[in-house]
Amino acid sequence: PLEIIHSMSAGDVLQPYFLPTFFISRFLYSDEVQIGPETVMTTLYTAKKYAVPALEAHCVEFLKKNLRADNAFMLLTQARLFDEPQLASLCLENIDKNTSDAINAEGFTDIDLGPAQSGILTDREVVSLFLHFTVNPKPRVEFIDRPRCCLRGKECSISRFQQVESRWGYSGTSDRIRFSVNKRIFIVGFGLYGSIHGPTDYQVNIQIIHTDSNTILGQNDTGFSCDGSSNTFRVMFKEPVEILPTVSYTACATLKGPDSHYGTKGLRKVIHESPTTGTKTCFTFCYAAGNNNGTSVEDGQIPEIIFYT
Repeated sequence: PLEIIHSMSAGDVLQPYFLPTFFISRFLYSDEVQIGPETVMTTLYTAKKYAVPALEAHCVEFLKKNLRADNAFMLLTQARLFDEPQLASLCLENIDKNTSDAINAEGFTDIDLGPAQSGILTDREVVSLFLHFTVNPKPRVEFIDRPRCCLRGKECSISRFQQVESRWGYSGTSDRIRFSVNKRIFIVGFGLYGSIHGPTDYQVNIQIIHTDSNTILGQNDTGFSCDGSSNTFRVMFKEPVEILPTVSYTACATLKGPDSHYGTKGLRKVIHESPTTGTKTCFTFCYAAGNNNGTSVEDGQIPEIIFYT
């Protein structure tokens, strides 16, 4: 390859199969690095093959900088192929935080077959997971089905209603409730009521808004499955939302689906006390005026707030 490169004139076009060795030769002679999306993987392969760790590090750094939800699964496959545990860890972290976007990415179906054919899962476990993600009501699985959170400490939740009733309708208007807290917390999701008509899937947009500025601090377009019971069902934000003390916020949920259960005998103040430290987190609720589907302090949706302190 070196002889070919030295014999080339300025106007010659380098064929693709010479590109990786060309980049390595240029790097070894001049420390000059030119890496692009089309060449990074072949250059990384060649850098590893010919033991050029400095160029290998440049390739990995390029991949890290260009890591996004829509290519995280593809890069995870490549990171494992090339034995790059740090890059693989970053890919998994990105997938954990942006699971929905990563799964919906155009290239998701092109990744390798993974655990289903790796022997990590038994045939029975593969079938149970398939049913869990495709049917409703969902069968029990042997794995934790709660989304992981990057925050430390124990997850907490408060419930603001004392009783559950039937038939709360939806027409595209958001259910809203204003609230404030007495200390800094991080909200990770809401508990919402589900259908009165048996197992159903809902589409939902959840938001937390800074009331005074009307700024959306966190939101997620997602969905949830319910089993027809009067239980609440978890709907999570993509990232934890920081909530500061004595500041007014508005919790919003816009549901698309059939009539649901709803809460009554609501509490204006709800106090959560830590069982380990005794620390008290006080939520104060009030009516959110304006375009509201009817939720208030006394009754409605958004019965639970899930948070970390």
